[in-house]
Amino acid sequence: MKLLVIGSGGREHALVWKLAASNRVDRVFCAPGNAGTEQDGENVDISASDIPALVEFARQNAVDLAVVGPEQPLCDGIVDAMADSGIRVFGPNREAAQLEASKAFCKRILRSANVPTADFQVFDNPLAAERWVTERYEETPEDVPLVVKADGLAAGKGVIVCSTRDEVFEAIDHVARQKSFGVAGNRLVIEERLQGIEASVLAITDGRTIVTLPPAQDHKAAFDGDQGPNTGGMGAYCPTPLVDEKTLHWIEEHVLVPTIHTMKRNRHPFRGVLYAGLMLTPQGSKVLEYNVRFGDPECQPLLMRLNSDWLELLMASVDGTLDRLPALDWDPRSAICVVMAAEGYPGSYEKGQPIRGLAEAAAVEDVKVFHAGTRRKGDAVVTNGGRVLGVTALGESLANAKLQAYRAIKCIRWDGAWCRKDIGDKAMSANV
Repeated sequence: MKLLVIGSGGREHALVWKLAASNRVDRVFCAPGNAGTEQDGENVDISASDIPALVEFARQNAVDLAVVGPEQPLCDGIVDAMADSGIRVFGPNREAAQLEASKAFCKRILRSANVPTADFQVFDNPLAAERWVTERYEETPEDVPLVVKADGLAAGKGVIVCSTRDEVFEAIDHVARQKSFGVAGNRLVIEERLQGIEASVLAITDGRTIVTLPPAQDHKAAFDGDQGPNTGGMGAYCPTPLVDEKTLHWIEEHVLVPTIHTMKRNRHPFRGVLYAGLMLTPQGSKVLEYNVRFGDPECQPLLMRLNSDWLELLMASVDGTLDRLPALDWDPRSAICVVMAAEGYPGSYEKGQPIRGLAEAAAVEDVKVFHAGTRRKGDAVVTNGGRVLGVTALGESLANAKLQAYRAIKCIRWDGAWCRKDIGDKAMSANV
């Protein structure tokens, strides 16, 4: 079989690597790919946003399955375009992808499905939002626990957590007037700030059957101790003991299943991967948001642990045969991914820094270095993004996995390289 993975990040490198391991696969193309996907597959110089060119490439090369990594092409309708050309493709169509494309749409689906989530309000202009905040918190301006979100796609960064009314006003101005997240801020969602611990639960679905993957935990904040601005994700580990079997079953029954049923009832049938970003509160699990693609970096530790044929799972989602698939086989060990970033990320950063020590890092036992923001320049691999590498390791315990990952990180060098030092510590300190 010939496959096409669309995207250029660490998630896409992990997808290429795992799909190439299937004995049913002859070639794995990646468009546009990076320096890592070039090693495990074949890069194609087509942007992930160039849907007509991607469809034409898949058609001309008789691609048997396309797998879409990033959210933007999904929300732009790449699945519809591929399907219209007779190409099998894993992922939701444009209508279903609204679960991620619009936070307002997502919240309304959650409300309709009776899925626990934070109370929220939707605003089409900043004045209305400021007026609502002023009226509701007139007597407590120093105690305003709200979250201001850009409605549209903002690369995981369009969320501002606030504690006071002035902070909320500043966030509204940032999103809706200054348009710091572009057109994503044309509409605002303001919701109550939930207290608890975040976790991620991903599930593969064909619209009828759900296969829930082991729970993971992402680390969104840039710096240790969850300090600093939000990023696309600085690291993740799997499985997380913070979501036990009982809680996972509850999430399936009260979050994932009602969402899939409500999408179908509303004539937006969902196929692909449904990623529930959850807050584990004292009152129970509540949905913060949905993504309609694999998380990056959650995808990396998940696939490190999977022993089953990844292609069979994705094909069953496309073909509507998940109910016939045997239970997935998982490595019992823990996996952790630590993101190495460029100096200045998530703000501005330089590209083109030569990366040294990749071969030494890859030689560390039970480690895979997934490339994200990299490209090849002659014989060298250089930085080409903010999140550069996802150093991923397996271990008999989470502590052992972390030790292996950071041992590999010490081998890798470029000017300005940095990473968080506390990935996975929340689980280890929870004593669960």
